[in-house]
Amino acid sequence: MKFTAEHVAELNLLLQFDPTSMQTGIKVHNDAAPELQHAAKSLFDKNLCTLPDGGYLTSEGIEVSEHALKLLSVLCSKA
Repeated sequence: MKFTAEHVAELNLLLQFDPTSMQTGIKVHNDAAPELQHAAKSLFDKNLCTLPDGGYLTSEGIEVSEHALKLLSVLCSKA
């Protein structure tokens, strides 16, 4: 299994949230790129955020966002 373009869009959107605060959300506007709108809806459908256009991370969304941050950190580190 490989990351698809849709997975990468979802991961990038997850990185826009602040996983340390349940009071900080995001809003994906209807004039945003279609892949960004689709990623927001997909995260909502997976119960990772509270609204189809972003909102706040759910408890599970916070956990997944933290994993995404760790993955990015590892991939960006120099060996």
